[in-house]
Amino acid sequence: MEIKSTGVKSSWLKNMIIKRLYFDKAMSCAGLSLLFDKSIPSIAKAINELIKEGFVVEQGYAPSSGGRRPLMYAINAKAMFILAVAMDQLSARIQMLDLNNSPVSDMITVELKLHNNDDALPQLIDHLNNYIAQTGVPKDKIAGIGIGMPGFINAIEGINYTYLDAGGESLSKYIERSTGITTYIDNDSSLIALAEQKFGIARSQQEVMVINLGWGIG
Repeated sequence: MEIKSTGVKSSWLKNMIIKRLYFDKAMSCAGLSLLFDKSIPSIAKAINELIKEGFVVEQGYAPSSGGRRPLMYAINAKAMFILAVAMDQLSARIQMLDLNNSPVSDMITVELKLHNNDDALPQLIDHLNNYIAQTGVPKDKIAGIGIGMPGFINAIEGINYTYLDAGGESLSKYIERSTGITTYIDNDSSLIALAEQKFGIARSQQEVMVINLGWGIG
């Protein structure tokens, strides 16, 4: 999800604020000012624009610490949605989430064999489009499709060198073209580690080992 505006600096700052609020849930103008090394008026201007655009909401005042309580801001959970896909060798789990990572529809699990299956990619596309249609969420309200899958993956280029051959095209670009929604892919174990770093018990840790127990282990 990216915000477009007439100013490059303004667009960058608003996108960074949204990303920070997505991970940290709520922050004050002063906290964001320190984080981004921007003046409080610049932060306040960007936040007010984001409130008008429907991406940010006021969340009330922080608990008192002896001085004036700062007003806290949070992301509007229903401003956009995320389609999350977790794949393994034999199946895929699909679910729509809001920006607080809360489910907005039931998760489905579909059989999808990756090995020696030339139809795996078109089957995945069909499952994604059908699921989106069933949720009733407009595609322009979906910030992106995030897919964790096994295989040797170049996340920047959106290529899985092991599974789901897209005929020489970037897999993420192929799915994006087939669904109309920006798509990102990465290795499933890498994403489990990233989730622990951003949302789990590893947030305050410097070094963490994450083991993905599943296919290929045991």
